[in-house]
Amino acid sequence: MKASIFASLLATAAAFAPLTNDAKTSSLNAFEDAIGAQEPLGFFDPLGLLNDADEERFNRLRNVEIKHGRIAMLAFVGNLVPRAGLYFPGNIDLKGDAFSSFPPGIAAVLGDDACPREGLGQIVLIIGLLELFVMKDVTGQSEFPGDIRNGFDFGWDTFGENEKKFKRAIELNNGRAAMMGILGLMVHEEIEGNPVVGLFLSYN
Repeated sequence: MKASIFASLLATAAAFAPLTNDAKTSSLNAFEDAIGAQEPLGFFDPLGLLNDADEERFNRLRNVEIKHGRIAMLAFVGNLVPRAGLYFPGNIDLKGDAFSSFPPGIAAVLGDDACPREGLGQIVLIIGLLELFVMKDVTGQSEFPGDIRNGFDFGWDTFGENEKKFKRAIELNNGRAAMMGILGLMVHEEIEGNPVVGLFLSYN
């Protein structure tokens, strides 16, 4: 676990290193005005992932970034909610173990006090079903990476083009912040005696 957190931290830190002009290529210039390349950071590609990349590769990486951002936003909120003392009512299994009897964060799925393996298996199963059948473009009408068209419309098509771009940029920024946030929570969970979130919640 500590090794995976360190690797994630290293990769995330590298993402904030500035890109020098010498590393830019003509292919990069095509993406400098893409959504997400905005102030104050502008366009960054410190690892050179877009060197000589075409639009297909850019769209692939953007789709991965959006998906990870969405997962991180859910993970961050899901980490804070139980720390605030909010749990589902009732029991998690037939043995009578309450939802509130399990610790928040990584400890809920890994460690001596984690939820039963059957519960973890159900989580993995649900995620797999969502990935295969729901969180994808099933209509063939997707307009951009991350545009999930699965039959549920909450008013997206009623927005104008400028508003759509604005909201897409908001999602990207929130997803990037959430990836840093959940990584920070994971790191602090591994620091003995430093439960930062729980400490903050204890302040009056």
